[in-house]
Amino acid sequence: MRFAVPPSPADRLAIAVVAEPERSRPLPPGQREDATRLLLQTAGDAGVSLVATRPEGDVERMLGQAWPFPSPFRVTVRTVPLADGLDRVEARARRSLERMGLPRGDAVLVQSAADLAGAEGRALWDRLQALKDRGIFRKIGFVAAVEDGPALMARRFQPDVVQIACNILDQRAARGGAIEEMAAQGVEVHLASVFAQGLLFAHRDSLPPELADHGMALSRTRRRLAEARIDPMQAALAYALNLPGVDQVVASVASAAEMRAMIAASHARTPDIDWSALALDEGPAALASRLRLRISNAA
Repeated sequence: MRFAVPPSPADRLAIAVVAEPERSRPLPPGQREDATRLLLQTAGDAGVSLVATRPEGDVERMLGQAWPFPSPFRVTVRTVPLADGLDRVEARARRSLERMGLPRGDAVLVQSAADLAGAEGRALWDRLQALKDRGIFRKIGFVAAVEDGPALMARRFQPDVVQIACNILDQRAARGGAIEEMAAQGVEVHLASVFAQGLLFAHRDSLPPELADHGMALSRTRRRLAEARIDPMQAALAYALNLPGVDQVVASVASAAEMRAMIAASHARTPDIDWSALALDEGPAALASRLRLRISNAA
């Protein structure tokens, strides 16, 4: 008799590979590519199959030189801003695939829903739809914030994918129903900023001036997690992976060691905890999701 193997939480994890000096020691080019190769191998062996990329920096090229063969990964790319022009947006999306050595991608995402709200929004969407029709990308979508009204935009443009920020500290996308509403429309929802750009790992003395007044609230959240015997990474992933309507949880990772820690955290027990009590007020939480905090032990 054969028994069905329950799905692994890692099946719903997606990774955004980052090259941040404060999260990993600097390496010469050859060793850096070996480190990226080990990171990808670790992710693939655990069942992770989606890699989210951006057009900035050198990560696309590094990925192209480090894919395992055969590669188990699907890839999403982001556009450059519409202000660069429609031709540039399309050309750079194609260039992203070329840099990674891929004939096609899983999805191309408009880098900000605000680009779709402007006068050229429909023309931009038509360009991406044409790429999908040619088989260059399987899906098209956009990256949105709660303030963009993502569910309304999804009804207007009928995307395949929407990526939206949501985490323990900023739960508005879940509380307001945007995630479940988009899922009900058949949209594939990808959750981003699950670690609140490192704010979950920050201590009061490392907060930027904009958030100094919220150090006490952050300390209270961390204390509640400690009382529940769960560390911030485990809590962040448990919250994200258990949200109704979420297809993929996108988390940044800089090394194989971080990848192993993330995989272990995703398999940890789901705590019996009042998630709503952990959220900050909307103001600081929304600000935190936009900050580029770089905390050394953040994943």
